[in-house]
Amino acid sequence: MTTTAASKKTRRRRAFTKGDRFTLAMFVGVPSFLHIVWVWIPAIATIGLSFTYWNGVRISDIQWAGLANYNTIFTASPQFYDALRNNTYWLLWFTFIATPLGVLLAYQVDRKIRGHKIYESVYYIPVVLSLAVIGIIWRFMLGPAGLVQVLLGHPGIEDAIPIFGNYSINTYVILTIASWRHIGYIMLLYLAGLKSVDPSLREAAAIDGATEWQTFRKIVLPAMKPVNTIIIVITVIESLRAFDLIYIIYGTSTGWPILGMLVFTNIYGQAASMLGAAFAVILFLLSIIPIVFYLRTVFRDDVSS
Repeated sequence: MTTTAASKKTRRRRAFTKGDRFTLAMFVGVPSFLHIVWVWIPAIATIGLSFTYWNGVRISDIQWAGLANYNTIFTASPQFYDALRNNTYWLLWFTFIATPLGVLLAYQVDRKIRGHKIYESVYYIPVVLSLAVIGIIWRFMLGPAGLVQVLLGHPGIEDAIPIFGNYSINTYVILTIASWRHIGYIMLLYLAGLKSVDPSLREAAAIDGATEWQTFRKIVLPAMKPVNTIIIVITVIESLRAFDLIYIIYGTSTGWPILGMLVFTNIYGQAASMLGAAFAVILFLLSIIPIVFYLRTVFRDDVSS
C-alpha cells in the first residue's frame, strides 16, 4: 500500500517537466506580471495621488493635500454634477432601452425569423469596431457636409443642421450612436446563452399552453441567469467608461461632459492639483461598488439555493 502511494506521488511530481513549467510561466506568469504592472500599480498610484498636489515631473515635488481635491470636486466643480447626470442618462438609456433591445433582437434571431442572418450580420459589425471608430463614422455621417446632411437637403457647410451642436437633441444623438454598438454586443452575448437553453423546456411549455411571453419570462429568463449577470455588469461598465465616442465628436470641449472626459481633461490640463486622479477614483468607485454588490447578491442566492 505504501509503495503504491509513493509511486502515485512520484508520478504526480513528474507531471510537470521543465518545458511544462516554462510554458506555464509564459502563459500565466507573463500576463499576470503585465496586468499588475499596467493595471494594478497605476490604479493604486492614482488612488494615492488623488490625495496630493503634484506637477507630474519630480517625485520630490509631491505634497500632501488630504481631501482638498475631493472637496474641490464636490463643492466647486459644477461640471462634476453635469457629468454625473450625463453618465446617469447613459446608464438609464442602456438599462431600459439599448439592453432590452439587444435581448429582444437576440431572441428574435434565435427564433430564426425571416432575414435573421441579415440582422445578425448588421448588428455584429459595430461590435468589432471600437467606440473611436464608431465616433469617426457617425461624425462623418452627421457632421457638416455629411451624408445625412446631404440627404436632408443641406449639403453646404453654412446650411448644415447643427446636429452635434444642438444641445436640445445632442443627448439623444450621442446615446443613439452609442446604442448602435451596445445593442449588437448584448445580442451576441444573449444569443450565445440562448443556444445553451434546452429546447425540450420550450416544447414542454408550448404543450402546456404557455404563451411565448410566458415561456420567455418563466423558463428562458431564469435559465439565462449567468448571462443576465454578465449583461448587467457590462451595461454598468459600458455606461461609465464611455470616453472615446465623446472625445472623437466633441474633443475636449464641454459639449457633453462625462466623468471619463473630466479625468482626461483634468490630468492633462491641471496635473498640479491631481483633480484628474480624484475624478478617476470617483469613477472607479461608481463602477465597482454596484457591480460588487450585485455579484455578491447573485452568488449568495446561488449558495443558498
